[in-house]
Amino acid sequence: MNLAIDIGNSRIKAALFKGSSLLWSEAWASADAPDFFNLATNHRAENIILSSVAKALPPEERARLRRRFRFIELSPETNLPIANQYETPTTLGKDRIAAVVGAAALFPGQPCIVADAGTCMTLDLVHPDKGYLGGNIAPGIRMRLQAMHHFTARLPQLNDAETGHDSWYGQSTADAMKNGAGWGAVFELQGFRQKAEAWLGPCQVIATGGDASFLAEKLKSQIFVNPNLVLLGLNKILSYNVELSE
Repeated sequence: MNLAIDIGNSRIKAALFKGSSLLWSEAWASADAPDFFNLATNHRAENIILSSVAKALPPEERARLRRRFRFIELSPETNLPIANQYETPTTLGKDRIAAVVGAAALFPGQPCIVADAGTCMTLDLVHPDKGYLGGNIAPGIRMRLQAMHHFTARLPQLNDAETGHDSWYGQSTADAMKNGAGWGAVFELQGFRQKAEAWLGPCQVIATGGDASFLAEKLKSQIFVNPNLVLLGLNKILSYNVELSE
């Protein structure tokens, strides 16, 4: 039984796996973080992997977990089941590499584009033979809307890219901003896919993150959404390291 824990900037997600099968998952606000030792004990986990893009675990909590469980904290030194061609692995987001590993596990033998549409939108490439190739980082949809308001004198504060109609161009300032942010992200993903497929051939697109469903709705059947992609990747990394240690 594997427990995967993903600590983000605003939320914490955890999932329990038996082999590659997802048995349970839950999310909490960062302020409501559970006791990870009790969480693992209550779910009878044997192995734990933790990824944090926020603050690190206190040393005493880390030591407590290591005494009771096989515990891995994802870092640039962690063994990965795929090759990593990123030139600066120490600056690579843990959620990015975990999502890429998850995509490679879900679609073995296929080149994949991983779109993580959260605070930032990351677009990453993974190849079945070459491993993780790298990718791009851009502002997420809400960050685009906030930036337009913050850096101009008259553009309003908007929080939602939904325009209420299907037009890809706006005929009011609010809709122009929403389309610029929302459809702009869609067009960015489409352009990235076009360039990737010219290089790698047909690619499977997997989206995760808060705005994944928005991208999928605009792109219709061209995209596969998996809200637990990072947790699936963490579980794959954990299983790989358990196998190496046995």
